[in-house]
Amino acid sequence: MREDTGPARATALRPDGLHDLRGRPVPAALRYGPTDLVVVSGLPGAGKSTLMARCAQAPLIDSQHVRESYQDRLPPWLPYSVFRPLVRSTHYLRLMAELRASGPLVIHDCGTVPLVRSWVRRTARRQQRHVHLLFLDADAQAARGGQHARGRSVSTREFARHRAVAQRSLDRLLAASAPPPGWASAVLLDRAGARTLREIVFRSPPGRALPVPREPRGSQDTGRARLVRGA
Repeated sequence: MREDTGPARATALRPDGLHDLRGRPVPAALRYGPTDLVVVSGLPGAGKSTLMARCAQAPLIDSQHVRESYQDRLPPWLPYSVFRPLVRSTHYLRLMAELRASGPLVIHDCGTVPLVRSWVRRTARRQQRHVHLLFLDADAQAARGGQHARGRSVSTREFARHRAVAQRSLDRLLAASAPPPGWASAVLLDRAGARTLREIVFRSPPGRALPVPREPRGSQDTGRARLVRGA
């Protein structure tokens, strides 16, 4: 764990490798490189969008923002299932545009579509950028509570699918004691830790930069700043 300390600033972590901070003291800030990508993952209702909006000092790609944008313009009686394809296509187009911009980016992704993470990771590799995982671990009851609090719940079947994907991702991280192949780091937070975190910042680290992780052959992935209102 790399920490910055000083009399005028709180502790900060520059993630490198796997950091399981669940049930442990959490630094005030997570610091990444100036062009890094951070993928925020976890169950629906775990608090990902809240964490991103409150802490991230970089453009955000969050499909929920796109959904809300369309809901503001469409008849309230229209079910989400009808315009879901429009939301998703808009979200992916905006993600593509932001990736081309080559700046820092925070991306909301539950991990249920492995091709998306593979695309993001491979794009980052081509651009010589680091990609990091920030996994928000919440139990099913807390996540359901978060869904009800925001007034949007996923179906029982869909939630079960999300739980299976999240648990599988968590199990693999812990078993390997390392980030997924091709990722520079992975940070695990519980909901209490997410509330403690104050900033996700992007700036040049002192000293030698970390090498971009190599892409293993044949591998597959089974705020305050400008807000990109995407899916």
